Amino acid sequence: MKKLFGYAEKYIAKSDWKDLAMLKFCLFAMGILAGMRIPERNRKQAGWIAAAVFTATYIPLMAKFFSVIREGEVR
Repeated sequence: MKKLFGYAEKYIAKSDWKDLAMLKFCLFAMGILAGMRIPERNRKQAGWIAAAVFTATYIPLMAKFFSVIREGEVR
């Protein structure tokens, strides 16, 4: 698992914003495709779980983003 995270860190270091945007769109599309397979009776529960995961990941991402902004000068 440590190797996998190491590879991910190298990938991120070599990526620019366009690469990361494509990754996000790809994951979004995969989520939409998976969501189409959820039976009607389970969609509400899946929606709440997805909202919780979104909130749990969005807040730390934005906190890091704003800390980078506060650091100052962009290179």
